[in-house]
Amino acid sequence: MSLNTNEKARTDMHEFLVEDMSCGHCEATIRKALTAALPDAEVSIDLAQHRVTVTGDAAVAKAAIADAGYTPEPVR
Repeated sequence: MSLNTNEKARTDMHEFLVEDMSCGHCEATIRKALTAALPDAEVSIDLAQHRVTVTGDAAVAKAAIADAGYTPEPVR
């Protein structure tokens, strides 16, 4: 059984380096932006490493972080 496009998008993991995320408030703001943009996403944030990992559409996640006022760079 293959995944349809929507199921695949929900399970794809994407990691971003967000150097300007520096405190708990930043973390909460990014988490809120991501859960609003991608309600079914799994979000993991490592504040010390400035890393955000999220499931779902990478472009939507990147835009949500940017719209929240931060500078996400995809980690490859």
